Amino acid sequence: MAAISCSASDLQPLLGAAANATAAAQYICGRFDAVSNKFVDTAYAVDNTYLLFSAYLVFAMQLGFAMLCAGSVRAKNTMNIMLTNVLDAATGGLFYYLFGFALAFGTPSNGFIGQHFFGLNKFPSQSFDYGYFLYQWAFAIAAAGITSGSIAERTQFVAYLIYSSFLTGFVYPIVSHWFWSADGWASPARADNLLFGSGVIDFAGSGVVHLVGGIAGLWGALIEGPRIGRFDHEGRSVALRGHSGTLVVLGTFLLWFGWYGFNAGSFLNILKPYGESGSYYGQWSAIGRTAVTTTMAGCSAALTTLFGKRLLSGHWNLTDVCNGLLGGFAAITSGCSVVDPWAAIICGFVAAWVLMGCNKLAEKLKYDDPLEAAQLHGGCGSWGIIFTALFAKKAYVGEVYSGQPNRPYGLLMGGGGKLLAAHLVQIVVIVGFVSLTMGTLFFLLHKLKLLRISSEEEMAGMDVTSHGGLAYVYTDECSDPAMLKPGFVVSRTGPPSSAV
Repeated sequence: MAAISCSASDLQPLLGAAANATAAAQYICGRFDAVSNKFVDTAYAVDNTYLLFSAYLVFAMQLGFAMLCAGSVRAKNTMNIMLTNVLDAATGGLFYYLFGFALAFGTPSNGFIGQHFFGLNKFPSQSFDYGYFLYQWAFAIAAAGITSGSIAERTQFVAYLIYSSFLTGFVYPIVSHWFWSADGWASPARADNLLFGSGVIDFAGSGVVHLVGGIAGLWGALIEGPRIGRFDHEGRSVALRGHSGTLVVLGTFLLWFGWYGFNAGSFLNILKPYGESGSYYGQWSAIGRTAVTTTMAGCSAALTTLFGKRLLSGHWNLTDVCNGLLGGFAAITSGCSVVDPWAAIICGFVAAWVLMGCNKLAEKLKYDDPLEAAQLHGGCGSWGIIFTALFAKKAYVGEVYSGQPNRPYGLLMGGGGKLLAAHLVQIVVIVGFVSLTMGTLFFLLHKLKLLRISSEEEMAGMDVTSHGGLAYVYTDECSDPAMLKPGFVVSRTGPPSSAV
């Protein structure tokens, strides 16, 4: 918000020829400038408070991920998966501070990688304040949290630390630079040379966050293989159900709550009128609309999954409905700010079928992902990118990306195919880059025998073998030091016994 200036030389003639007219003009302008500066300060404070609050909401999603993951794995691996979620945040925080933010938003830079603000050097600046760093860090660790679910229940703890550092410190920041930095080669915020005259409208990250995390998890799960017992000796799917539907629902609602910061918060500021000041309609209205489209997509996907799974399996399945809901959110994340609520309902409906289709395909290919993370975030995230290119509304695109007039918009809304072309490019380059980097990393960890735990440890459960005991202690027998040694299995009906 620019300050409104007052000129004493312009004001003085209006005060007449009095002896003190000059002093009066200087005094009035001085007071006027002071009040104007206060309004500027207030605008900065309001916008930064909004951004910080949004960052807190996105960070609360880590608790949602932790609870969802904990409920979706077996009880013997509960401590392990929750600890990995804690360390995704802690490790991601350090590496995003040292390298990640600079690689993502270190402007001025080239179109491929950032070059400034390593370790938040020269912070804050005219471009960025600390709240912006915190917000972007919360996004980075969300991508790492997605990946941790794909490789749950059979991954060495050291592998989590290595992949999380690499993903949040290098891979994710480079992708976010391409599509979110003003210098990025495919960013819609570039001053010129926009990709297909449009750039990629991935407003809150169906591609940058969800597709990146999903593809990273896909390679991790593919390289280390399915959990023991996931498929029988004839190759048929065997359900290894999570131990707590309560935690799954708790995690789902926490993620739903945080998604309002994820999507609506991506406007970064709220005190911005559209057109003339003094109108009831402005960026605050677009933020409200974004929260509504987010809600509609999730609700539509949840109900579609509920009835779809009923038709396919004959059950009203709680976990599937929760995952369907989250699939709708992952899909709407790209276009949440530039589509109408009715379009968001279509987005959620299709996302539910995309998720169910991906899960069927995963079973046929004997792919094991305990959280359905690759299917949910990768599959639904890809659909969300395409959906945006089909349904983005001209008026909303013009408001959100006001620097470029006559920008291409949704194909089905009459905007031509340029936006769709840009979005197809986004899917291809993200899948290619993440496969090259994270696929190579997981392959090297596998070759160095740092990726998968032993079969004995997997059968006993990682809580006992790696973390000093079970998450749920029902009897004193569970505190027996012998249990803490690899090779011991916890019986469901009796005391610990040596593994055969």
